[in-house]
Amino acid sequence: MTDNPRIADYAIAEHFINRWSPRAFSPEPIAEETLLSFFEAARWAPSAYNSQPWRFLYARRDTADWERFLDLLNPFNRSWAQQASALVIILSKTTFTAPGASEESPALWHTFDTGSAWAHFALQASMSGWHTHGMAGFDKDKTRQELKVPDSYELHAAVAVGKLGDKASLPESLQGRETPSPRRPVKELAKGGDFDFT
Repeated sequence: MTDNPRIADYAIAEHFINRWSPRAFSPEPIAEETLLSFFEAARWAPSAYNSQPWRFLYARRDTADWERFLDLLNPFNRSWAQQASALVIILSKTTFTAPGASEESPALWHTFDTGSAWAHFALQASMSGWHTHGMAGFDKDKTRQELKVPDSYELHAAVAVGKLGDKASLPESLQGRETPSPRRPVKELAKGGDFDFT
């Protein structure tokens, strides 16, 4: 991205600042093999006890499940995500079987671990020339029922995946926001010693 306004405070791989979350997508199909490569990256995320609690449900554009997944989004998110190439629902298993145990117990870190898997997914997509946009705006109860998700799994987010489209396709109120967003400086996020954030 030649017009990326982001500047890192410290030396990092450019992949991190090049990843961003657009809303303007180009309505082109994504090959299943390509999408599965993003899940492959997520597969290698770290997790406590190697329990790998993350799960992903997906629908690609022009497949039988596409409209079902679109219907899970709130109207605002559906208005732009309908141009995406795929939709993904991220969820995680809330219990695990500890090494040497015979029964499952609560997996208190399942959300933390699943966040790591989502980050791997998003970064691999970006490195492959695709974009992702995570959404909290979807109907969890409807999703659980429609996609037959057991109670032992927690629903976290919906994600649109696609190639970058023309921002003119968005409402005027969103066009000005269609650029990589800034981040707080490291000094506001990490401190040595005791908690001292304002």
